[in-house]
Amino acid sequence: MKKLVTFTFGLLLLWSCQNNAQSNTVATITNSNENMNTETKIETIYQFKVKDLYGKEFDFASLKGKKILVVNTASECGLTPQYKDLEAIYKKYKDMNFVIVGFPANNFGSQEPGTNEQIAKFCEMNYGVTFPMMSKVSVKGKDMTEIYQFLTQKSKNGLQDSQVEWNFQKYLINEEGQLVKVLSPRVLPTDAEIVGWINGK
Repeated sequence: MKKLVTFTFGLLLLWSCQNNAQSNTVATITNSNENMNTETKIETIYQFKVKDLYGKEFDFASLKGKKILVVNTASECGLTPQYKDLEAIYKKYKDMNFVIVGFPANNFGSQEPGTNEQIAKFCEMNYGVTFPMMSKVSVKGKDMTEIYQFLTQKSKNGLQDSQVEWNFQKYLINEEGQLVKVLSPRVLPTDAEIVGWINGK
């Protein structure tokens, strides 16, 4: 009789251990799935569609495979002559899968007060700009445009948080549409850091 009781107790103990092991396995799998679901999915610039200076839709997905320099511009800034260097590197490297996209913005010192039409005339007449220029946007504050939310928030771009310091801040995007570098407004477009990046160095 004692043997039967001992045997029965042993079976119950074994059954209990197996159930606990299965429960732990399920819990581990569940936790693993939860972690997978909470992982941040890094965005790319290709999701954005904006309007250019002439009111036409500009789809960033059309730039897949190109290196992109995104820059916020202004017509009445001490750094406005950078338009000349931006146009120079665009002409030199545009056939090497490189493009510049400009975003006029009036966030700093009200130095871009004009309409899209006025900005277009200014860029063409004064600097012969041929790289794509978008419609005027806000690049900071509560009304910051979505593409600049992507550029300035690590939770979206996967690289770093940043703040647009002034006109002509530069964001470098690789051929996969991912942010790879943020450069100060005072870094010239012809700087070795930018030219080297374009050339893959």
